[in-house]
Amino acid sequence: MEALVLEKKGELSLRDFPEIDRAETALGPRDVRIRLHTVGICGSDVHYYSHGRIGPFVVNAPMILGHEASGTVIEVGADVERLMEGDRVCMEPGIPDPNSKATQLGMYNIDPTVRFWATPPVHGILRPTCVHPEAFTFKLPDNVSFAEAAMVEPLAVGVHAATKARVRPGDNAIVMGAGPIGLVTALSALAAGCARVYVTDLAAKKLEIAGSLSPAITPVDVTAQDLCDVVKRDTDGWGADIVFEATGSPQAARTVFEALCPGGCVVLIGGQPDPIEYDAGAAMVREARVENIFRYAHVFPRCLSMLSSGAINVKPLITRTFDFSDSVQAFEIAASAPPADVKMQIELPQ
Repeated sequence: MEALVLEKKGELSLRDFPEIDRAETALGPRDVRIRLHTVGICGSDVHYYSHGRIGPFVVNAPMILGHEASGTVIEVGADVERLMEGDRVCMEPGIPDPNSKATQLGMYNIDPTVRFWATPPVHGILRPTCVHPEAFTFKLPDNVSFAEAAMVEPLAVGVHAATKARVRPGDNAIVMGAGPIGLVTALSALAAGCARVYVTDLAAKKLEIAGSLSPAITPVDVTAQDLCDVVKRDTDGWGADIVFEATGSPQAARTVFEALCPGGCVVLIGGQPDPIEYDAGAAMVREARVENIFRYAHVFPRCLSMLSSGAINVKPLITRTFDFSDSVQAFEIAASAPPADVKMQIELPQ
């Protein structure tokens, strides 16, 4: 099958890929076969392309990219009960070991043996079809498009972050970073009950997009404004109840407590390839709670429900769509980090 293959760091090709393991294409009794329709380009895909690794995950052999996806069921296993041929679906890309202690405790996202699409050595799904467990495949509501459904995977990160933050109605929150994950986190925080969300970034265009999403979002250009001054002015000097760090920048991580109120919560979302520092003393005097996010768990159905009801609208975040035949060019553009783009997607031929 033709696939978008990361041959090695900095080298992509769109080619037939006979090397894919039969175990990844054989249909089990509780599996479904899916014809892919839309696949989002994730920052992790771009990072593997640009750097060849993310922390301990190293591209040592050609690997198919892509893990944010939607498609149509074209075949079902003998024991599948919830799905049928023709169903439009999106897929949770991580398959945990059902017998692991983490999975049994409900924390399947941190199962050490989870197999996650496009994380070496597991192949992704920028290819015509894939096989996936029914348990991690979700039928789309009629009013949710394939493009929106391919946004469920990044949206799940934001919803998981808001859940871990324990948002209360009326909270004020800060989201550091106006990239795709930062913006879905801002939308998730508002849907969870935040009264106001401050979104920070260096790129004016991304802040413009952030401000257009909701009147409850206040963009803050940290090159021209002091975040602490803005937040404390609006909160009578108290500070924000929650700070979501979604940049992955060590410099940003060092400042997460500065605008946080006493008793507030910091949620670390942005991936950090190396150890980072933050001010433990500032955390201590605030009795701050610090949460860490690794992907998500138990939130895909919630995301689909919110997209269907209109509680969250991800359409403005989809800023460019490419044909599958232009996948290499799409990644080259994504790697250049154009400031006017949030989420780029690739559509496969049907």
